[in-house]
Amino acid sequence: MTRAVVLALLAAAVLLLATTGCSTGKDAVAQGDTFQFVSPGGKTVIDYAAADRKTIAPLSGRDLVTDKKISLTDFAGKVVVINVWGSWCGPCRGEADGLQRVYSQTKDSGVAFLGINFRDDRSSAQDFVTDRHITYPSIFDYGGATLASLTTPTSVVPTTIVLDRKHRPAVVYLTSISGEELRATVNRLVAEPVSQ
Repeated sequence: MTRAVVLALLAAAVLLLATTGCSTGKDAVAQGDTFQFVSPGGKTVIDYAAADRKTIAPLSGRDLVTDKKISLTDFAGKVVVINVWGSWCGPCRGEADGLQRVYSQTKDSGVAFLGINFRDDRSSAQDFVTDRHITYPSIFDYGGATLASLTTPTSVVPTTIVLDRKHRPAVVYLTSISGEELRATVNRLVAEPVSQ
């Protein structure tokens, strides 16, 4: 294991310990105005009631393919599926077709997808996108700066975070996800009243 990978894993562990040490209850939302991630009781799927959702910090980065700046604000008013992935990740390869299928089925109903490519060689990641015909954008985030703004445990790949229309985490999956499960979650959030 390279020194950089060891340091990254240590940084992720410190981030996870810092966020779990500050938790204030049974859920994954700590006190304050923004979302703070904690996995309660080791859960791998966390569902937040609308009243418990908090906004996330600003999220942006460089597009994996075009290198243009991309930001969560580009998807104002939309349900957003954020998927953390790496071409080196077996479960990421397994869920890629399902994610693309759900994106294609829901993009015209107020849903956006945003990948975050983590700890990957850019060329390998671009090949992954091309080979799997992925048409939604991904942020190239080798060092994890974008993930740090999400306060998610960066050692969990894949992770999928589904944001409501106000861009508050509604469901977090710390595991690979099937297309059917994701589509059900997305459809539920699209149907929520905007005022929630």
